Amino acid sequence: MKKLPCSIFNDVIGPVMRGPSSSHVAGGARIAELVRQSFQAPLKKVVCDFDPTGSLAASHTGHGTDMGFACGLMGMDLSSPDVDQYESLAKKAGIDIEYRILEYGAVHPGNYRIHAEAADGSTHNWEAVSVGGGMIEMQKFDGFTVKICGDFYELLVVVDLNEKPLDAWKEELVKGPPAYEFCLAEELPGKALINIKAAQRLKNEMCTTLRAAEGILDVVYLEPILPTHSSADCNVPFLNAEQLLEYAKENRMPAWEYAVLFESKRGGISGQEVVDKMEAILTVMENAVDLGLAGTSYEDRILGQQAYKIDEQKAKGRLVPCNLLNSVIKSITAVMEVKSSMGLIVAAPTVGSCGCLPGTVIGLGRDMKLSREEMVRGLMVGGLIGLFIAEAATFSAEVAGCQVECGAASGMAAAAVTQMMGGTIEQCMDAASMALQNITGLACDPVANRVEVPCLGKNVMGGSNAIASANMILAGYDAVIPLDETISAIYEIGLSLPLELRCTFGGLGKTKTSVRMLENQK
Repeated sequence: MKKLPCSIFNDVIGPVMRGPSSSHVAGGARIAELVRQSFQAPLKKVVCDFDPTGSLAASHTGHGTDMGFACGLMGMDLSSPDVDQYESLAKKAGIDIEYRILEYGAVHPGNYRIHAEAADGSTHNWEAVSVGGGMIEMQKFDGFTVKICGDFYELLVVVDLNEKPLDAWKEELVKGPPAYEFCLAEELPGKALINIKAAQRLKNEMCTTLRAAEGILDVVYLEPILPTHSSADCNVPFLNAEQLLEYAKENRMPAWEYAVLFESKRGGISGQEVVDKMEAILTVMENAVDLGLAGTSYEDRILGQQAYKIDEQKAKGRLVPCNLLNSVIKSITAVMEVKSSMGLIVAAPTVGSCGCLPGTVIGLGRDMKLSREEMVRGLMVGGLIGLFIAEAATFSAEVAGCQVECGAASGMAAAAVTQMMGGTIEQCMDAASMALQNITGLACDPVANRVEVPCLGKNVMGGSNAIASANMILAGYDAVIPLDETISAIYEIGLSLPLELRCTFGGLGKTKTSVRMLENQK
């Protein structure tokens, strides 16, 4: 099966959610949702193992993995205002959830090994990874190798090879409607898994018929969990900045229209549908800014409300007079405070970096009295930069440090600002490259195992860096290093960072103050 292109709405801007971390909360929820779908009866018992060599063993509680995982098992949307009540709600639903820290040779730091049992006695074993920004990959199902990311309708059929050979089973299963996109198969002694991926919903009676058929050992049907679905005939005009700039030589248009073109091709939808989706996302972002500025309260957090202090001290003449930057700072802070108080936010590209892009775009837009249309266009170009990062690197701080979270958001914001100021597609790419060049080696070192400090400062730094980088490029400065090369460089640097600086307990997380705060939480 070929690798399908990333999507702006799947991989970069989204999901819309509550909680401290997209990798932990949304990733855990999506993994658990697919586990839940694999059963016909309600879940009864779920055991989830984390390897001590990964990041989840140390951070699954503080970063919200437990919350997201429980919500997914219950089929509870992460936009629900009650997600922080997950423990009591899971008990009420009759689901016993156990987490174990065991060495089992996990390769990825965001690896889950899951044994689940339903009320009817059926069981399944899954293994999955959270790859960053809420994206996931189911990799093992009852001993078989799979690759399920939540963008297809999936039919998993376990067949008895003593009944008939695999080729005969495949021919029987894939003939007739519905049309399938991919048919994958793997053999184990005496049995095989046939995984049919379809772009259209499968009929219930199809699964019922299969379950009753002789020689079929198990049937699992999974529906997509991502906003943009996939198909085998997906063809996009470019996959990186170099290809985009080459395409732009013969196809000139405003920078934001390239993002619309890409996503419409990727998702098989109209350009207007793409714009409408981004406008809906902007509404969530604006609501987060307004809620944060109005004031938030939440007992279980490190930082109290502070966003209002910018305007308060500005009125007293105590701040350096830079109105635009102060507008961006307060807007970023507002979003981060809503995130920390379990309010509704957009992971852009992650929850840890959720303040930078929206705070910069909205802060700039409001200060300059730009239209919502211009802000949507800025977000589209920001999404395009994130797309190239997703294709060539990662958004997981556990893999490559904070340079692929707050750093990536800064590059996205730089391109967005450049678009909003009338820049060309070439200038947008250069602004993103310059912003990313300025944050190489950025560590992820959360204080007291919370996504608050130094995350707030790094989001604000990302916004400030974005504005400076955009202005430098618009003024005619030379970015020198092309965007694709810069992305490759930050990914290489991230992989070289010590594990302690990739979202565990190094750096600021090991200070006396951080350790004391963490102990006080227990």
